[in-house]
Amino acid sequence: MREERVKNWIIKADNDLKTAKDELNTENPATDTICFHSEQCVEKYLKAYLVLNDKEFRRTHNIAEVLSLCINIDPSFEYLKDLKVHELTIYATELRYPEFFYIPSLKETQAAVEMAEKTRDFVRRKLIKEGLGL
Repeated sequence: MREERVKNWIIKADNDLKTAKDELNTENPATDTICFHSEQCVEKYLKAYLVLNDKEFRRTHNIAEVLSLCINIDPSFEYLKDLKVHELTIYATELRYPEFFYIPSLKETQAAVEMAEKTRDFVRRKLIKEGLGL
């Protein structure tokens, strides 16, 4: 049951990353949408790791909070803190609403996708190491 829940988080995370990358390759990419899906990928991979480790977490889009829980389990998650993946949180909260109108630059958007890819690769290695068959 737990392994199935983890895999469901991964499927959703991978779909977010696919959506971000597919949109990035269009003629006029919707950078705000790409950044949102990049944030969602990071958030869901971190939550997948927490589920695998039976760690409770509250409903939140705060990557710093979720990442902190991962670091408590495995200090090597500091790597993601050093990448500043927590800075993607704004794309899941304020950026989604017109009251905080902001369209990220292409360079900023490419960096968000890169952070999502690095998070995916890092967490997948951890999940496999802990015995999850991917």
